[in-house]
Amino acid sequence: MHKKAVFFDADGTICDIEKGTPASAVEAITKLVKNGHQAWLCTGRSRAFVPDYLEQIPFTGMISACGCTIEKDGKRLFNKEMTTEAAWHSVEVLRKYGMIPVMEGADWMYYDKDEYNTDINWYADLITKALGAKWRPVKGYEHDLHINKISSKIVPGSDPEKACAELEDYYEFIGHVGEGLAGDTIEMIPKGFSKAVGIAAVCRIFDIAHEDTIVFGDSNNDLSMFEYAKTKVAMGNAAPGIKKLADYVTTDIFHYGIKNGLEHLGLI
Repeated sequence: MHKKAVFFDADGTICDIEKGTPASAVEAITKLVKNGHQAWLCTGRSRAFVPDYLEQIPFTGMISACGCTIEKDGKRLFNKEMTTEAAWHSVEVLRKYGMIPVMEGADWMYYDKDEYNTDINWYADLITKALGAKWRPVKGYEHDLHINKISSKIVPGSDPEKACAELEDYYEFIGHVGEGLAGDTIEMIPKGFSKAVGIAAVCRIFDIAHEDTIVFGDSNNDLSMFEYAKTKVAMGNAAPGIKKLADYVTTDIFHYGIKNGLEHLGLI
């Protein structure tokens, strides 16, 4: 068998914001790497929001912020940032239309706690705890926001359509409405970037054949990598659109989904 490069989404695929990563997934990915294959984290989370327990998994490398940041063996190879002017303009536009900006960067995440809290999303305090020193308020950093992407929260009375229309020259939009961890959110990614773009860049840099690419995912921001990769594995808890594109639907994250999927493919 050719050695494969397997790209894993994070939330809903190999981890849960409350429960972390199941031991079976850690063991399966570790065995995958020992068998000579590559294992890449490919997450919508910005690099600042990759928690310690994912750092302990022996990933070959990480693609974060939907393709905006790429690293291998702990070395950052690429990082696409919005200009600080565009970042602050985005905050102003989102607030104008009643939305709440969560600004995501490779080194910090920025949000104001009086604006983004557990009244908006139940896990807001968990994010703050996980970030530690990597959390910064927007207030005081208005003109010094170093971000890759934005998660803009939809709240009653907000007008996401108008906000997106005003910012469409800057971003691609991925809607998450009532979907798992993301809640009612519009993910805003710089034009021309996606998880698929990140995977394609890794394949080009490290001479990985398309036929050797495999992806595991569950949510709408995995659609691009499911459309790109040769082999697609959907988690049992995946969104319907992801399952429709999958070559194989494994069990859910806490019922040995990663282990079962890798075994099905004959990789472990």
